[in-house]
Amino acid sequence: MTESRRAHISLFAANLIYGANFSIAKIAMPQHISPAAFVLLRVLAATGLFFLLDRSTESRQKIERKDYVRFFELGLFGVAINQLLFFEGLSRTSNINASLIMTSTPILVTLMAFLFLKEHLKLTQVTGIALGMAGAVTLILQYRNHTGKPTAFGDFMVLVNAASYALYIVRAKRMMKKYDTWQVIKWTFFFGLLLVTPFGSPGLARVEWNNFTLSVWLAVGFVLLFTTFFAYLFNTYGLKHLSPSVVSFYIYLQPLFATLVSLLITHELISLVQIVACVLIFAGVYLVNSPALGKAKS
Repeated sequence: MTESRRAHISLFAANLIYGANFSIAKIAMPQHISPAAFVLLRVLAATGLFFLLDRSTESRQKIERKDYVRFFELGLFGVAINQLLFFEGLSRTSNINASLIMTSTPILVTLMAFLFLKEHLKLTQVTGIALGMAGAVTLILQYRNHTGKPTAFGDFMVLVNAASYALYIVRAKRMMKKYDTWQVIKWTFFFGLLLVTPFGSPGLARVEWNNFTLSVWLAVGFVLLFTTFFAYLFNTYGLKHLSPSVVSFYIYLQPLFATLVSLLITHELISLVQIVACVLIFAGVYLVNSPALGKAKS
């Protein structure tokens, strides 16, 4: 099996995990553990696992001093801002809304590449960015979900989280070319842990572990082991061997997985507004990525 095929399989698995995470994380959050505390717990567990995994490999690359600043940047955008805003936003909106907004990540990756890598935009890509943002704004302006719960602020937080993750994808590619996968993800999580600790430690100290049911423990275990460890590992492996546009394109699958799992676990209903937003975002992602799709298959 080629590296490219393994990378595509890894990205499929990562987004399957992310899609299921929308519903599974809510089994424990926020009733049993606050979003910030959950983020600290998952980053702490993942950092420990990645450091242990790195010690078991033969690679012992020396990190240039100037690159620690870049790893700090990756920890800020790829772990701290990304995860804190995602979990806080998810606790305030519906699983389907969150997954649809996350689908705008390929659009945001293209926008970030334009802003920071000075890549040129074609008219179709500009149109795609406009359509995708219109879809995200449509969800945010919905204000409430089918249960009457306000969602606008949560939707906005998920959108900012997607923008942060898009910036991480664009900035991480450079480091992937210079260092092994383990080194990049290990130091990204190390600095991410330093950044999320002040936000999550007060809530983590208040968790009443004795009140956890089996389903809550299983949900926490899934988030710690699969969503944080394996999904980041799979995604990073894919990013190392494929372009940022291809990596972000797999996020197309998240709403499908999230909706199926949500229908099974939380029995969420799909609204007309969500369908309209889905069409706008998917059309935007298609237009943004259409110039790169031919290259993506290699």
